[in-house]
Amino acid sequence: MDIIRNKEFGGERPLFESHNLRLEYVAILEGESGIKECSNIECDHCRFEGKYPLWHVEGSVISNCYFAVGSRSAIWYSNNMKMRDCVIDGPKFFREMKNLELTNVKINDADETFWNVDGLIINNVELHDGTYPFMGCTNIKVDGLISDSKYVFQYCKNVEVRNAKIVTKDSFWEVENVTIYDSVIDGEYLGWHSKNLRLVNCHIGGEQPLCYAENLILENCTFDKECDRAFEYSTVQADIRGSIKSIKNPASGKIVADEIGEIIIDKNIKGPADCIILTR
Repeated sequence: MDIIRNKEFGGERPLFESHNLRLEYVAILEGESGIKECSNIECDHCRFEGKYPLWHVEGSVISNCYFAVGSRSAIWYSNNMKMRDCVIDGPKFFREMKNLELTNVKINDADETFWNVDGLIINNVELHDGTYPFMGCTNIKVDGLISDSKYVFQYCKNVEVRNAKIVTKDSFWEVENVTIYDSVIDGEYLGWHSKNLRLVNCHIGGEQPLCYAENLILENCTFDKECDRAFEYSTVQADIRGSIKSIKNPASGKIVADEIGEIIIDKNIKGPADCIILTR
């Protein structure tokens, strides 16, 4: 593997069609497509300032690097990438990719980041600001996530989330085959139109959670006091610890809680309209 150290590159495509290359303390300055159509690339302690620096890269390890605001849309169409100990200030990262793994990465503008990634592993990652991260991703494993971005995990399939703290709204919309363990999810309209969404040992905040859900399961979960009109038109099996403010028109299943403030069953309920609701 060739090594380049302590160099600066600018302009358009300065390292185009590079292969088997390691970059150490290299700066990719203003310009476009610094590392494009490349393979087997390692970047350590590098700085990326120009646009689209890592496109169509096959096989890469990115460590201890910084991506400035100007490096927007930095990493698309690049497969088999591992990134660790990096800071990202640019938006619209990681799109149309396969097999992406991030460890100890902080993303300060997560706007439209992680779109259509198949095979995504997240370990101790922070997402801040922006909208719609994880849109359309499949086969995701998360262990350690802090996020205040809006509209996270929409239209995702085959997802496992552990040890997350997510403050958002409209999260996990139209997802399929998702399990969330030991996490806090705070924001309105959680999990609407989902299929096979399971929450285990989770704390839920926000208004009107978990409506229009199909085959929804809650195990040993708790709710904030403002969580009203939960489970509307959902088929659900729920074990709720503590109290829940209100439950409205669940379609079917069984809901058990220590305390229920209000049960709303009205003429608008949808069939089969046979949900069993109990307090312990």
